[in-house]
Amino acid sequence: MARDSKIEWTDHTFNPWWGCAKVSPACDHCYAETWARRVGFDIWGPRGERRFLSDAYWRQPLRWNREAEAAGRRERVFCASMADVFEWDSALTPWRRRLWQLIERTPRLDWLLLTKRPHLANRLTPWGPYWPRNVWLGATVENQRFAGIRVPQLLDAPAQVRFLSCEPLLSRIDLEPWLQSGGIHWVIAGGESGPKARPSDPSWFYGLRDQCGEHATAFHFKQWGEWAPMDTRGDAEPRSIYEDPAFSETLGWFGRHAAGRRLEGEIWDGLPTACPET
Repeated sequence: MARDSKIEWTDHTFNPWWGCAKVSPACDHCYAETWARRVGFDIWGPRGERRFLSDAYWRQPLRWNREAEAAGRRERVFCASMADVFEWDSALTPWRRRLWQLIERTPRLDWLLLTKRPHLANRLTPWGPYWPRNVWLGATVENQRFAGIRVPQLLDAPAQVRFLSCEPLLSRIDLEPWLQSGGIHWVIAGGESGPKARPSDPSWFYGLRDQCGEHATAFHFKQWGEWAPMDTRGDAEPRSIYEDPAFSETLGWFGRHAAGRRLEGEIWDGLPTACPET
């Protein structure tokens, strides 16, 4: 089966709609908003009209499910890269209902629901304490403050897999209390991309990797983003230099593709254990 997403940690991307409203510093330079505006859609903010997709688009996951079943494997679906399925908006209710039904009809697909609103997950899903085994729930935690807010909310949801997206990583984060309990199964980390990208101290990534290693939690390093340590690029010339006495290393702006995704020379592609075959 062909992979149709460029995101390293998923096989497919599905958007039940486009558009959202910003809720925290991770949203400041939202790539989805930038992309939507680039292609002519003014759909952001609490008053923006969301963009909804066609019936043909909604049939794609059914095909992916058939193909996965025929191949005897599971596939991961990131939902939603251009929205937040738990945005509080009554106009989205019928589309959410349609999404929950689609998830139930595609048991060979593991649905990765990443949100900045985990406190609404139990309220806006129809499953009560018995979520489908193919639902993975994730929360974005860009700094320690939002880790403290969102991780406990995430742990309240009875998802088969719970994960964190520490991207863009904007501070050092201590996840020890939650990793130790075993309630977090996967941590994704990455730096920010785009023309206004904020730099991340490399030690913040090393710290997350080491915490995950200590507690046997899957760790995935997605990317450096625009900024990377000078010594990772050899003789390459950065566009600019970032020096901060509080940072452990000097960073250079190499661009996302050139900066790559090697952390101390290694690729970290950890994945949690998926739900049993169905």
